[in-house]
Amino acid sequence: MLSNRLDRYSFVVDRKANKIEIRKAVESRYNVSVESVNTMIVPAKTKTRMTKTGVLRGSKPAYKKAIVKLVEGEEIDFFGDL
Repeated sequence: MLSNRLDRYSFVVDRKANKIEIRKAVESRYNVSVESVNTMIVPAKTKTRMTKTGVLRGSKPAYKKAIVKLVEGEEIDFFGDL
């Protein structure tokens, strides 16, 4: 939805990566110009499920997500050669 309307793309990135590193990586990988980068750390979530043997409890790990806004008129074509 972000990519269709607002020229924004979301990526899961390394927790130690900063905005400058993310910008350089996207520009070199996809050959586009990046206008801005917003980052967020999605917290870990606990998950519980019922099984025949009882209740299993676990957790999904936390991760860092980057929202990259491209310069107007540019786009990333992920599925171009399919």
